[in-house]
Amino acid sequence: MSNYPLDTIRHSQAHLMAQAVMRVFPNQKLRLGIGPTIEHGFYYDIEMEHRLTDDDLKEIEALMKKIIKEKLPIERTTLQRDEALKFFQESNQLLKVELIEELPADEEISCYQQGEFIDLCRGPHVENTSQLPTNFKLLNTAGAYWRGDSDRQMLQRIYAASFGDRKELKQHLHFLEEAKKRDHRKLGNELTLFHFDQLAPASPFFMPKGAFVYNQLIDFMRRIYKHYGYQEVITPQILDSQLWHTSGHYQNYKDDMYFINADQREWGVKPMNCPCHMLMFKHYKYSYRDLPLRYADFGRLHRYEKSGTLAGLTRVRTFCQDDAHIFIAIKDIQDEIVALMEMFFTVYRHFKFENIQINLSTRPDKRVGEESAWDQAESALKDALDRSDYQYTVKEGDGAFYGPKIDIEISDAIGRFHQLGTIQLDFQLPLRFDLSFTNSEGESEQPVVIHRALLGSLERFFGIYLEHVGGAYPFWLAPTQATIVPINESHLPFCIKLQEQLSKNGFRVNVDDRNETMGQKTRQIQKSKIPYMLAVGDREIEANAVSIRAYGEKGSNSTSINELVELFLTLQLEEMPQELRTKK
Repeated sequence: MSNYPLDTIRHSQAHLMAQAVMRVFPNQKLRLGIGPTIEHGFYYDIEMEHRLTDDDLKEIEALMKKIIKEKLPIERTTLQRDEALKFFQESNQLLKVELIEELPADEEISCYQQGEFIDLCRGPHVENTSQLPTNFKLLNTAGAYWRGDSDRQMLQRIYAASFGDRKELKQHLHFLEEAKKRDHRKLGNELTLFHFDQLAPASPFFMPKGAFVYNQLIDFMRRIYKHYGYQEVITPQILDSQLWHTSGHYQNYKDDMYFINADQREWGVKPMNCPCHMLMFKHYKYSYRDLPLRYADFGRLHRYEKSGTLAGLTRVRTFCQDDAHIFIAIKDIQDEIVALMEMFFTVYRHFKFENIQINLSTRPDKRVGEESAWDQAESALKDALDRSDYQYTVKEGDGAFYGPKIDIEISDAIGRFHQLGTIQLDFQLPLRFDLSFTNSEGESEQPVVIHRALLGSLERFFGIYLEHVGGAYPFWLAPTQATIVPINESHLPFCIKLQEQLSKNGFRVNVDDRNETMGQKTRQIQKSKIPYMLAVGDREIEANAVSIRAYGEKGSNSTSINELVELFLTLQLEEMPQELRTKK
């Protein structure tokens, strides 16, 4: 391991990679962009006609290690602005020219040179290529707009992993391989759950199996809502732009919305449900006896997400949230937050998310509302978290512009954290919509609104959870819970009758009557990640039993049909968390 900081090593390796690319493609008109360090390594953006392949990356990586052995000194040089502009213009590095032109007039311009390679850079770097370790790996390429601007040219970004020692690199590569196997886009296609089509960018098509899981998630939340006093509502998808002016979304969110013109009026397709819920509350008169009032909404939402930010189900343009808004008196905020935290943790642990982090995000610099309201809101959230006895981290300035919030992150099966739940206090929308209720003194009082999403976007949760379980859904959520396999054709009638019996008990079971070998059928069932395979032969028919094999297990056991039904009934109970099964 070099004595240099890892960030310095990675930055020097980024230059090393750019030099190797230029050597591998000497006749290409290459233009270098930027090559920063990132969390687990570095990347470099390059403009070139040739589309880089995996074989190219292997050649570049091998050449990088060769350049290390050349022991090239790495020397820093400062240039006057006109000298730097002239040098990079003459070498056709016009992206560097653009960067120089945007530097402050008094900023020192420096370049680093190793052998024939010269790059614009502030540094620092190691002093010699021989000081660079070989604990790096070129991973993949991706398209990247220059300066992140979709109106500019597309460059090729080469990603590389780099660590302090070979063991760390090996562990990271293993993690990446595991993540690749679990990629929800790959699993979604293999398990025929969903797919995308260029005719509807970032808008998933859920196939029958995927639609089943999706609807099961909604049904699961509906069952949860019964225990926590939520009422489901249905709201319009397209509303007059006047609503979005009132809510403030037109001023602050217009670029992320879709609009249409009809009847000489402008209409906005809703990107969120909250303004609709404000209208619903405003339409009727409520007293303190009606509160808290909890509206839950599974309405479809549409947001224009830039193409460069899209990523399978985790960033889409059409989606549904397990969204809810709670209208509450300010004095009752703490009790409601405590109940919300119980609800959130009950659900997350049911989905086997055990490592959970809580963040309390406070007022940002750009905000609306009175400071006294912010003081009251932040104090209420903090006191509620303290009462809940959960550990949390304060993120100063990370709140929404209209109120502080609690964000909840969960760690998946391979240690990646994802933000799922959010609880946001809002004093502003009730004010904008002039909402009120009659308090116990007979006076008019403004409610506080709690914006609350537990799973968040169902599309995003679908993708995250699919990766968390690696496609192997728990019994209650699996589209197909068991496949019955006859050993030969003579066993098929028994299998069909068994399927009918299990289906009458509410289980999702099919019969694999394909003309294939048992080995082929077994491999296909395992690949499909179906929870149970039930094999039937002469012995099983004679004993009114099946040979049962759980997904991921090598062995099988004989069990009677009655025991099988009892097992499935027990597993099906897991559609509700244990602590809520008897709770009224």
